Amino acid sequence: MIEILRNKNQTTRFLILVEIAAGGPGIQQKEIARRLDITPQAVSDYMAQLAQAGMVISEGRSHKISSEGVNWIIRRLRELGNYSAFVQRAVTDISVCTAIAEGDLREGQEVGLKMKDGVLYASGRTDSEATGTVAFAGKSGEDIGVISIEGIVPLKVGRVTILRVPEAQRGGSRKVDSGQLRTHLKGRPLAAAIGLESIVALRKEGASFYMYGAAEAAIEAAMSGLNPLVVCVENETSDLIARLEKDRISYELFDIEAS
Repeated sequence: MIEILRNKNQTTRFLILVEIAAGGPGIQQKEIARRLDITPQAVSDYMAQLAQAGMVISEGRSHKISSEGVNWIIRRLRELGNYSAFVQRAVTDISVCTAIAEGDLREGQEVGLKMKDGVLYASGRTDSEATGTVAFAGKSGEDIGVISIEGIVPLKVGRVTILRVPEAQRGGSRKVDSGQLRTHLKGRPLAAAIGLESIVALRKEGASFYMYGAAEAAIEAAMSGLNPLVVCVENETSDLIARLEKDRISYELFDIEAS
């Protein structure tokens, strides 16, 4: 589970920062205490911690979030978003779940559920670990609704492959071993690029890839059971690895700089 849900200190810090952001610099500590149902003294103690950490700037009774505080909130929001997506996939007792029909399915039919290529499928075979009942019928390949889900849909978290490329000042895309890149691209369900050097390298190969939200796309793909590829410029690699390790996603790292 992510740190903000396990650690009360982290949770309270997050909530106080959000209240400051929503209430503006004029918000009083006693108002924050009332909104969060904690004591004013607790708010004062947390404000001192946040100021010491450089996340809040206080001038008298005026408080505002620093750029460090904003970045901290954004990182926690990303973690919460990723965990929320994971929970949604894990929980099966939802009212209606959407799946792709594997064969023509009729309303009221009992079906088995499975993940394939990162997508949930329903079929007439009921020997799966998770089963449900068709709420909205559909033909093969169409999206259908499934209710009364029982069991857990088997889901093995995938592995991310990271290809590290040199920065522009060290040659950038011109120093990429194109043979290695093409080899790793074969059969990949998803490719993503972090850094302009990586974007250019992938464009040279005519590859389709994500260039916005690349890390998030790779994490979600891995959590859906896929094995995505991320081409990452060297100075961004450590941040990417830190995010994968925080979400407990396995990875393998290759340098593809031409010798």
